Amino acid sequence: MEKIIHEERNLGFFEKYLTVWVIACIGIGVLLGKFFPDIAVTLDSFSVYQVSIPIAICLFFMMYPIMVKIDFAEVIKAGKSPKPVILTLIVNWCVKPFTMLAISTLFLGVLFKGWLPGVEIIKGGEQVELYRSYISGCILLGIAPCTAMVLVWGHLSKGNDGHTLVMVAINSLTMLFLYAPLGGWLLGVNKMPIPWQTILLSVLIYVGLPLFLGYHTRKWILAQKGAEWFEEKFLHRLTPISISALLVTLVLLFSFKGELIIQQPQTILLISIPLFIQTCLIFGLTYMLAKWIKLPYVDAAPSALIGASNHFEVAIATSTVLFGLSSGASLATVVGVLIEVPVMLMLVKICLKTKNRFR
Repeated sequence: MEKIIHEERNLGFFEKYLTVWVIACIGIGVLLGKFFPDIAVTLDSFSVYQVSIPIAICLFFMMYPIMVKIDFAEVIKAGKSPKPVILTLIVNWCVKPFTMLAISTLFLGVLFKGWLPGVEIIKGGEQVELYRSYISGCILLGIAPCTAMVLVWGHLSKGNDGHTLVMVAINSLTMLFLYAPLGGWLLGVNKMPIPWQTILLSVLIYVGLPLFLGYHTRKWILAQKGAEWFEEKFLHRLTPISISALLVTLVLLFSFKGELIIQQPQTILLISIPLFIQTCLIFGLTYMLAKWIKLPYVDAAPSALIGASNHFEVAIATSTVLFGLSSGASLATVVGVLIEVPVMLMLVKICLKTKNRFR
């Protein structure tokens, strides 16, 4: 267990400069979209039931390494300290989705609406206003809690690594049951078309299938090769695969938006503002609640960071399946990736500077 966590603690070359790679891939995607628009369109034409095969492959390889790292036996131990688990679940599923809807609607649907004109044709041939599509992407981020990178944030804040790992497992399980109905309801509030079957299918494909295969892969390797080989050899090779798949996906996503970004670079900034406010709000709220219920710092810090972070892999996957690779919703989820690393590093520093305020 300790060796697995130690693997996560060390920021590798890919993780350490993830923001740089994200920006580089966005630049490559924008240039491809501007000068070679047919490339991305051709790749996206390889699809089955509106699911892009290249994107599906990339997204699977994003999710699978995350699931392999989870030790589900640790979930049982969470019962010995239920308060941080309950706090995290309440924030993730009872608070965060609704504050995201409210904040994104206020900024993108009211304050910034005049700067986000236009309409788009989403999958199914329906026409929607662009600002509603951006809000939908924010919603999909808000209902997708906790990414694999939260293991790194939890350790850098000198928090309880066991609690962080347990919450990754619990959130993966709860997403199977809550992501589809909650996402469908909130998208309906935003007056977007709700293809329920597609939402459920996307959760099963991008969460259920990697979860199933990851669990059995872990079980088989531990039985055949042992824990030492699994931790020191196998896991070490997975993280670059996951991040590489993410970066390839970003190139494809932004290749569709190359012309828009060049013509309207303010769009990225406008979308990032409500996402930044939402992240800081949820972090601050969870951190204060943790202090109010008298959690020790080692549990308070990861609880707040888990609440603040988003499972952007699932959000990107769902927006792509629901609304298309070139939709405003997909662009909004990618903006979430862009701000995730620098904002979370900022929040980690806040945790470290305030740790003496907790018992």
